[in-house]
Amino acid sequence: MDNRIKVSKEKREEMISSIKHYFANEREDDLGDLAAQMILNFFIEELAPEFYNQGITDSYNYLKDKMEDLFGIQIYKR
Repeated sequence: MDNRIKVSKEKREEMISSIKHYFANEREDDLGDLAAQMILNFFIEELAPEFYNQGITDSYNYLKDKMEDLFGIQIYKR
């Protein structure tokens, strides 16, 4: 199974544009398409898995807590 994070072409183009915009506004540096793509690839390959895994952990903990709440609505015979 391929566990790499996949980004659609349209979303990738938006992200590259955002990177270029950030560098232009925050760093006063004009970044070309290739440099922006390389930065995006670095983030996707090296950093995004950590955020993804944290999202999985947070979702698991949230659902686990909600499942525990189900016991609170049980009906008991008197």
